[in-house]
Amino acid sequence: MEELRKKIKELLLQVDQAIVALDIPQKHKRLDDLRVHTQGANFWQKSEAASIVKEMSNLELQITDWENLKKQLEDLEIVCLDNQADDLLGEFANDFADQQKKYEQLAKQLLLSGQYDQAPAIITINAGAGGVDAQDWAQMLERMYLRFGEKNNYQTTYLSRTVGNEAGIKSATFKFVGPFAYGYLKEEAGVHRLVRLSEFDADHARHTSFAMVEVLPEIIEPKVKINDSELRVETFRASGHGGQSVNTTDSAVRIVHLPTGLTAVCQNERSQLQNKNQAWLVLLSKLERYQAAKKEEERQALKGEYTAAAWGNQIRSYVLHPYKMVKDHRTEYESHDPNAILDGDLWPLIEASLRQVKK
Repeated sequence: MEELRKKIKELLLQVDQAIVALDIPQKHKRLDDLRVHTQGANFWQKSEAASIVKEMSNLELQITDWENLKKQLEDLEIVCLDNQADDLLGEFANDFADQQKKYEQLAKQLLLSGQYDQAPAIITINAGAGGVDAQDWAQMLERMYLRFGEKNNYQTTYLSRTVGNEAGIKSATFKFVGPFAYGYLKEEAGVHRLVRLSEFDADHARHTSFAMVEVLPEIIEPKVKINDSELRVETFRASGHGGQSVNTTDSAVRIVHLPTGLTAVCQNERSQLQNKNQAWLVLLSKLERYQAAKKEEERQALKGEYTAAAWGNQIRSYVLHPYKMVKDHRTEYESHDPNAILDGDLWPLIEASLRQVKK
């Protein structure tokens, strides 16, 4: 029992340090200020209402998770002080193991300190070099990220999707909403390479395919200023995912920022106005990233002009033949279970990337 009490004390110390590092008291103050703001006149008619409610939800979840973990460990420490409780050591040890797992999951937040890490993430997947195989690979990546979202209780919403002529997808854009969505997924941006026996080759030969993944934070209040005269808004008939009006009206919207050539498309919502609002949020995120980009190729990639989804540019390789392995070329992390990763088990890769950036 003494050994268990020692472990509980050590974990409690780590939890206290995390609460300080994450500035949970300041988050309490921010949450209280937002609650007061929501009680103001005509709050729900204001454009920022949705983003404020989203921020409140994320703050409540983060505060509750850490404070509940601390309370549970403190309660466990107290019951372990009872000298008559030795016969319950196995049960207490199991409780401690559960709390340790919770801490390990929550501690990922300590790797996140970016300005937009708590924002929703907008993910775009574009098929690269490799023809039909590349389009099928893009769809495999689409499924991988959606499975990751499903397993981790993220809300995922399609913004646009273009299917391939024979198989797979040419592109897809969807949004992840949940705690630290952008913070966890931001390092997924880049070229992803697949090596496998092709299902679309009559000889069933080995093929290499590429797809580009773009990850942006959803930015509600951008620093950049945009004039209406700088925009071109186009409407067209939607296809693919969506509700009523898809394929029947010109509800899909494309917004082009003329000075930069940046484009955002949304076709998933039922109405043209909803699609326009979503496309606007994507364009704001692209413009913010464009202004912050340090290299010209980063800017070209945001404009869709940079054909980097090919040899020599991959951040990660997924090999299904002649052996099985996934390797991240930035962190050197390797896994010999590509099926698990393609089924959405991305945490080891995400953590390795975040730790690399944190160094």
